[in-house]
Amino acid sequence: MKKWFSILVVLIAVSTLVACGSDTTSDSGDDVVVKIGVTGTDGEVWPILKEKAKAEGIEIELVEFSDYTLPNQALANGDIDINSFQHIAFLAQFNEENNLDLVPIGATVIAPMGLYSEKLSDVNEIKEGDKIAIPDDPSNQARALKLLESAGLITLADDFGLFGDPSKIVDNPKNLEILPIVAQQTPRVLPDVAASVINNGVAGQAGFDPVKDPIYLEDANDPNAIPYVNIFAARSRDQDNEVYQKIVELYHEEDVVKAVEADTNGGSIVVDLSKDELLEQFGGL
Repeated sequence: MKKWFSILVVLIAVSTLVACGSDTTSDSGDDVVVKIGVTGTDGEVWPILKEKAKAEGIEIELVEFSDYTLPNQALANGDIDINSFQHIAFLAQFNEENNLDLVPIGATVIAPMGLYSEKLSDVNEIKEGDKIAIPDDPSNQARALKLLESAGLITLADDFGLFGDPSKIVDNPKNLEILPIVAQQTPRVLPDVAASVINNGVAGQAGFDPVKDPIYLEDANDPNAIPYVNIFAARSRDQDNEVYQKIVELYHEEDVVKAVEADTNGGSIVVDLSKDELLEQFGGL
């Protein structure tokens, strides 16, 4: 009898620990809690999405990061459930460099990259020997160099690919000095360079209008821009999680789409690609 009583006590203790250790429900025990890693929470998109999710029994908890490398590590470590801050190409490169198994589970927006300047009003005003800052992470560095090529400033090698670097510049007629720096610093160096290639989100955080302020802007309708579609990412084993997929679905509803347009002054365009389409693109990188 004592033996069975001891076993019962152990089972109750284990059940209690499991219940206390769960982070999938809120304190009320009603809503599923989903922690989403982001690099900015300004604007109306997240409040609207949180309210819509709440109505579906999902409590979104935003976890804000100040650096592009941190949200993926936090996701891999299980500190957050999904993240939303990066495009397909960035995730592919990050996985490769860090031996992670993260995947895109839903599209959010495409945010055209722009070339900004405090000194010039037109890309044609860039002159011999000017300094041009670009983001230094592999995927955005390559994207920035492609932007400079499309602007007619440089020519890249045929085998440049998605992750090429300045060593792949085969023609630089104006002898421009290309300066790779941390993406978040690209607006801050504007006083010291002729122009700076700035990610759309970083530009918005720095107070720029991502449609009106660039002296040259990426073409969001170019099929070659698909690797730069921003995404929700999750651990591979969670790619079919119904709760996460519900959040993706809610993101594409009309009121959220309008909030994205308002928050970005039309600078970001909501993209509706299925998980399978994203995974196909992702697998081909």
